[in-house]
Amino acid sequence: MSKVIILSFIVLLVCLFLKMSVFAAMLTASAVYFFVGGQVTPYILDQRMISGVESIPLMAVPFFIGAGVFMNYSGITRRIMDFCEVLTGKLPGGLAQVNILLSTIMGGLSGSSLADAAMEAKMLVPEMEKRGLPKDFSSVITAFSAVITPLIPPGIAMILYGSIAQISIGKLFIAGIGPGLLTCIAMMVLTGVISKKRKYRTLDEKFTVSRLGKAFKPAAASLCLPIIIIGGIRIGVFTATEAGAIACLYALILGLSYKELNIKTFLSGVRETVETTAAVLIIVGAASTFAWILTREQIPQYLANLMVTSIGSKYLYLLIVNLFLLVVGMFIEGNAALIVLVPLLHPIALEFNIDPIQFATIFNFNMAIGSITPPLGTLMFTTIGVTGCSMKQFLKESIPYFILFFAILLAISYVPFFTLGLVNLIY
Repeated sequence: MSKVIILSFIVLLVCLFLKMSVFAAMLTASAVYFFVGGQVTPYILDQRMISGVESIPLMAVPFFIGAGVFMNYSGITRRIMDFCEVLTGKLPGGLAQVNILLSTIMGGLSGSSLADAAMEAKMLVPEMEKRGLPKDFSSVITAFSAVITPLIPPGIAMILYGSIAQISIGKLFIAGIGPGLLTCIAMMVLTGVISKKRKYRTLDEKFTVSRLGKAFKPAAASLCLPIIIIGGIRIGVFTATEAGAIACLYALILGLSYKELNIKTFLSGVRETVETTAAVLIIVGAASTFAWILTREQIPQYLANLMVTSIGSKYLYLLIVNLFLLVVGMFIEGNAALIVLVPLLHPIALEFNIDPIQFATIFNFNMAIGSITPPLGTLMFTTIGVTGCSMKQFLKESIPYFILFFAILLAISYVPFFTLGLVNLIY
């Protein structure tokens, strides 16, 4: 390992410690390699940034982001929330259960956990407080349930992983359904136990078939979108990239049919989509540059040889990787960590005969946990920024859910059925 790459790592860590933006920290570290090392012309820096985002699968990112944004602007989210309220409102915890189920369904529509957390923090948390649920409990439910969103297809992280590791994005979409549903059910059970113990009230209205039918009718068209995406990819009507365009167009058509999408909301949605996409792709470009440096210095090969010779079991490797990724997720944004670390860890997983689809799901779940863990914790900060809950209260209330998520992580790491069961069935 050359001295300049070690210097680049040190610069990266110092920049992150100084709380620079992730993309700025990675660009600074990359610039040190190009300008200090003198081994590679600096002109490659901007070339690698541009080539990092010139990927056909990445074209799906703005479309899926746009689909999620326009669903919020066109009343689709509200209709789905009303449907979830009828389904789960009478369970212990009332709106807390609605919150969890809504995040799961929205995962099949938008794939953006931050958008989901911000939307539910604005729409549901004030209503949850009115129904007697404490602010810290409501905030925790909102943030942790938003973790389900990137697991259920179409998740942006799945698209990025598939494009980097050159594996089927369609299979990654299917593989996320099992862990997503497992997390949803486990959260609902834990929330029910806590709510019953604390005597949190349920919703007042009784569950009836007529209420369910009345709520399902306006939400039915929206609920068809995941089926259209997965079914279309599976039977070959369109690719995963084209599915993003289909999802965005479908959201626009529904918004027009509901008569809630006008020129003003359309332009606001376009602006929000562009801003969010730009933020994601800037990180992708910067991280791709740093990943190219690591590959050129043969860091992946070095680590692969080191771990294969020193670790004799794939189960031990999975344990070490999980601990490592949990720590990384605390300090580095998920998409950036994905682009840098996948070229390092994916080849090693293959050496241990770990299924690449399963490993991708494990990786993404680790990054999802990192998004609710301080000091970075983008989901945590997004949620408490909207709700006004203090970090101390949030973390105290989060303890049972952190324990639950670690248990789920172990389950999907060591029981392949949760990730590969549906993949093997459908493919």
